[in-house]
Amino acid sequence: MKSRSRTMADKSLEAMLSAIEVYNKPNFAYREESFAILAINAWELLLKARLLQLENNKLAVILAYEKRKRADGNWSEKIYRKKNRSGSHATLGLFSALKRLTDKYSDKIPDAVKENLILLCEVRDNAIHFMNKGPRITRHVQEIGTANVRNYIALVGRWFGIDLSRYNLFLMPLAFVEHPSEVEAVILNSDEKKFVEFVEKAIQESSGSSGEAYSVALNMQVKFTRSKDVDAHSVVVTNDPDATPITLTEEDIREKYPLDYDNLTTKLKNRYSDFLV
Repeated sequence: MKSRSRTMADKSLEAMLSAIEVYNKPNFAYREESFAILAINAWELLLKARLLQLENNKLAVILAYEKRKRADGNWSEKIYRKKNRSGSHATLGLFSALKRLTDKYSDKIPDAVKENLILLCEVRDNAIHFMNKGPRITRHVQEIGTANVRNYIALVGRWFGIDLSRYNLFLMPLAFVEHPSEVEAVILNSDEKKFVEFVEKAIQESSGSSGEAYSVALNMQVKFTRSKDVDAHSVVVTNDPDATPITLTEEDIREKYPLDYDNLTTKLKNRYSDFLV
């Protein structure tokens, strides 16, 4: 039986696969918006799955809490579990989960990942509350989205040891899904201009500052060349049938031992007042 954290991680992966599949459809007018909405959903589930993993699947770690106003008009010191409109317990949002991971558990999440999520959230919010349009926005969404998928793959592997090599996790270059020679002339209004300027400034400021594994935005260049190598040999990976099979995947290790040094020392500091490193 799967743990809560692993079940939520699997749901996160399903959301990201859906985001990529929708984006790569050959004729889909709501491409960028749908990708942003589903990808942000995937990230929120992933961060909650990580919190559950670090707290032995205790549901309380992903619940939202709030202070309540007392009869005298002042706010209570005690915090209560927040409820949504249906009366169910509300869970953390994306950035609340991100803050709890870094502040309470010392999980090292690169700044590039955070900045990338902020930009993708801007795309998502614009899509939900207004609209995105124009070739400049389309190009920037692909740059942000490509980095977002790459960051996601890196953290899923680091936290859960999940091997995603069996999936085709990439965003199809725009040259394959659109006609670059046919560009619609779109005049941006003041709000759309602010959105584009915000994204372009963030991408420019982040250029070259990210590490190898994580990025704020990525530009993909595709080139076609003729290949004359017709004698290439196929390679088959196999195991020695006489060897004793022993299988221990990174996924198994991460499931049993999710804490790294920083996570462990932070939890011990929170638990013991006299703890020394």
